[in-house]
Amino acid sequence: MKNIFFSIISLSLLMAACSPKTGNKTSAAQTTPTAVPTKASSKAPLIPIPTGDVRKSAPSAGSPPKIQIGAAETFTLDNGLTVILVENHKLPTVSYRIFVDNDPVLEKDAAGYLDLTGELLSKGSKTRTKAQIDEQVDFLGANLFSDANGVNGNCLSKHSDKLLTIMSDVLLNPVFLPEELEKAKKRAESNLASQKDDANAIAGKVASVLRYGKNHPYGEIMTDATLAKINLEQIKTYYNTYFKPNIAYLVVTGDVTKAQVEKQAKQYFGQWAKGDVPTHTYGIPRAPEKTQVDFVNKPGAVQSVINITYPIELKPGTPDVIRSRVANSILGGYFNSRLNANLREGHGWTYGSGSSLNPDKLVGSFNASASVRNAVTDSSIIEALKEMRRLGEEKVGEAELQVVKNVMAGNFSRSLEEPGTVATFALNTARYKLPADYYEKYLEVLQSISADEVQAMAKKYIRPDKAHILVVGNKTDVADLLKQFTSDGKINFYDAYGNALKQPNTALPPGLKAEQVVEDYLNAIGGRAKLNAVQNMQSTSSMSLQGMNFSIKTYQKDRNKYAVEMSMNGKVMNKQIYDGLTGTQSAMGQVEALDSAQLNDFKEQALFCKEATYKTGGYKIELKGIEVINGNNAYVIEVLRPDGKKTTEYYDNKTSLKIREISTGKGMDGNPNVQTIDIGDYKDVNGVKLPYAMTVSGPFPVPFKVTVSEIKLNAGVDDVLFKL
Repeated sequence: MKNIFFSIISLSLLMAACSPKTGNKTSAAQTTPTAVPTKASSKAPLIPIPTGDVRKSAPSAGSPPKIQIGAAETFTLDNGLTVILVENHKLPTVSYRIFVDNDPVLEKDAAGYLDLTGELLSKGSKTRTKAQIDEQVDFLGANLFSDANGVNGNCLSKHSDKLLTIMSDVLLNPVFLPEELEKAKKRAESNLASQKDDANAIAGKVASVLRYGKNHPYGEIMTDATLAKINLEQIKTYYNTYFKPNIAYLVVTGDVTKAQVEKQAKQYFGQWAKGDVPTHTYGIPRAPEKTQVDFVNKPGAVQSVINITYPIELKPGTPDVIRSRVANSILGGYFNSRLNANLREGHGWTYGSGSSLNPDKLVGSFNASASVRNAVTDSSIIEALKEMRRLGEEKVGEAELQVVKNVMAGNFSRSLEEPGTVATFALNTARYKLPADYYEKYLEVLQSISADEVQAMAKKYIRPDKAHILVVGNKTDVADLLKQFTSDGKINFYDAYGNALKQPNTALPPGLKAEQVVEDYLNAIGGRAKLNAVQNMQSTSSMSLQGMNFSIKTYQKDRNKYAVEMSMNGKVMNKQIYDGLTGTQSAMGQVEALDSAQLNDFKEQALFCKEATYKTGGYKIELKGIEVINGNNAYVIEVLRPDGKKTTEYYDNKTSLKIREISTGKGMDGNPNVQTIDIGDYKDVNGVKLPYAMTVSGPFPVPFKVTVSEIKLNAGVDDVLFKL
């Protein structure tokens, strides 16, 4: 039944290519226009103009310029709301941001409800429906979005009062409707589904759990189980408990005056009632005493996602912040960093490698990452750890240090051109009690950092000897290679949500070979005699993809003919035919011949039961071990087709039925993509057990399910169906 898969891939790629892209003007992903900062003085260049051959050395350091970011004015309303204003009259725009600065909250078994609170905040008020909010915001040509910490909006300054009328209504009078919660949960379900087969998403979640622990707010992750437990009562309680003006900021940037903002703040947010807000403290997560290897198995993966990570104690605004960022930039903070130069440029093992070192008021983090081929996973870790150690053991050269300072200075200066930067600086200054000139002196502090200070920061914060080495990859190919990185050779295994796994007894029965596992499967589905008696087959199934519903019909005859067609609303959208020698595929009115690789795929599908030909068809099969699939032990068999295509198959130890098949194909972007088919719901058809359900993951952002409604064996299939 896996033959349906090839048609699905072809049609879906075509449909995806033809799908229009849509946007939402009230999306949080859009940029909020704010004031344009005052330009630095042009009397003296940042870097002196060099003479001679500029290619022979890095530019020398000049005097750091004075950055004129723009003075922020601050005042407080009677209800405790702190207002921060940064005026800039170069563009007729203004942005408003309400930021509620409460302590992080443990969500426990309903992790994710804070995010949904933020999403629902702008989905209806006591006086406006979601549709009315969207319509009114669009009419102003404005943007409005909300999150778990408040509401944001921007518009032309002449419309500021109209926008604030909507913003204040959204903030102060939300209704949190059940139907909007269900919609938000559906969107979250779709997002979670898209992440289940994404190795980078898995690595990000598990890294959070390992760094902080599940009893820390930063270590909580949304899962299907926690999403199911989210309800309106939790959302309303969070809003009513924490959305108070006395812990909030109104940040205004743009073409407005202080007099205007004072009037607007009082008019639209002065009635916001203050109240007591609970505070929370949490233990500081600790890095492991010794570096440990943590592994998440992604069967069939051809690449490993590596994260070397741990928590750090680094508070925002402390003297170490800028110094440690220089150290991290040298290690992995920009394109020509040491990690990228080593793993990408030096060895060609990855498209990119980097690191981050982040301060935080509760607990900061370090993370170095790369995605590499299975065969060089251990070598990549060796080189990454080497670069981490080298930064603390050897003093960085002045030329390299100056290049990094120049890069960081350029990034900082460019950031001042981005909308929202000035507002963020002003908010950070207030939240973390930074000196008023903290950002204006950034370049001056940056240029003063010495090689000795960089080495001290590396020794303090970059610790390869007390880290989690997290790898998401193919256990069969990679796991044993990683034992060298721990003192006891132990590897900790986790699922995709950071739950520790007990490793089952994976010892193979003495003398068991792949051939026997396949023969047991053939017997389980009916035996060779029953399978040999099948001369033709036809099936009907259905699937939903990207909101479109399809009907699928497949036909096989004489073990050398195969055809499949997919229809939507009774109209054939895609057809593929193999007549035993050649084949075609057609979609959207276009017909093209199958290439050699496709012909080999269709030739295999025409066999009806390819596993029955493994002995005589030139296949090579090898029993690789035992893996746990959906809670059940399964034999893992690597299958090499005569043309060199490799698949990995999983056979349930108890039932002998095939439950999964993994291969590498092309994704929607044309790059290699691991495709996983989970197979189940076997039913008897004329003495042969056939699967009636398949879930396909990998080629598309969201897994999709194929459900079979009818299978007919030896009921007659007309040869005209295979006519090209």
